[in-house]
Amino acid sequence: MSAATAAADAPARGWMARELFQAGDVVVTTGGLAAAVAALLAAWLLSWLFRRALTRLSGQAAARDRQAAIYTVGRIVHYLLLVVGLLFALEFIGLPASRFAVFAGAVGVGLGFGLQAIFNNFISGLILLFDRSLKVGDFVELESGVHGEVSDINIRATRITTNDNIEILVPNSEFVTGRVVNWTHNEVSRRLRIPFGVAYGSDKETVKAAALEAASAVPFTLSQDGPRRPQVWLVGFGDSSLDFELVVWLTAEATKRPSAVKAAYNWELESALARHGLEIPFPQRDLHLRSAFGLQDQQAWAALGRAPPRPGRPPGNEPAPRAGGNDAKEEVEREIAQAPSDPDDEGGSTPPSTNRSP
Repeated sequence: MSAATAAADAPARGWMARELFQAGDVVVTTGGLAAAVAALLAAWLLSWLFRRALTRLSGQAAARDRQAAIYTVGRIVHYLLLVVGLLFALEFIGLPASRFAVFAGAVGVGLGFGLQAIFNNFISGLILLFDRSLKVGDFVELESGVHGEVSDINIRATRITTNDNIEILVPNSEFVTGRVVNWTHNEVSRRLRIPFGVAYGSDKETVKAAALEAASAVPFTLSQDGPRRPQVWLVGFGDSSLDFELVVWLTAEATKRPSAVKAAYNWELESALARHGLEIPFPQRDLHLRSAFGLQDQQAWAALGRAPPRPGRPPGNEPAPRAGGNDAKEEVEREIAQAPSDPDDEGGSTPPSTNRSP
């Protein structure tokens, strides 16, 4: 190096060695601080390029599990590169790793005074990434009532996008400590129950035919026959109505939109019930008059100028059963038949399955 070049570089070296401040025996210079910032920027740039390449690879992956695995790898590599960049930045500043004991003590004090929530959410986010019980693209429903699709799992919070296109940030710890319903964890197809009621005296088979017509009119119904065909269950006797449920299996696309899909079935149910002349009742009370003006029964109604109420259907006049039968009974019988037999059961009976909903 010539004398002229050395003389030209002397001001630059002097500027790089300029002392900014001193913390104990650690002297922070302008050059060290610039190198630390450059290390952090380089780590962030490498992480961004790596995640961008993974995003392209994830777009080419057709399998949903593979996309979730690629996302998990990207987040972990992102955190590792940032940690490595931070270590190099501390070295450039003049704080070697051997002196992290003091730094760790300071971090511990900070966690005790108010950073424990952030630290808890960070560890919960790592648990979600490694556990894979929650993946990007899953449709979840939280205990608080929030439901939507998981868009991103970050350091502090998980971003959920609702069907109304609202972005909700949920702390990661809520997914670890709270109850979370994952609608698409193992299988994307789900069963939906749509309750409805008809007036007393309505024919059950006619109600079933109308409900099945409504199910066939909705394109979200998974199958019209087989074990996942639509079913109609009589679930209760209300104050003013016979309570039914239309039970359908949904397609994968409809599983993530339960509210809109349920509204679509309700629309078709109302139309089908009206076509079959079935009444959707409103709350009402029946008045049974035993006496009036000293008269009873038929004479009392005649004195009031009213016709007596029509009696119920007499025994023996029931209509002949139509095709279809009791879906709920067939459902239970099929589950009992499919349940594995217990080798310890000396009687050879088959215990009912305990992991299925009725």
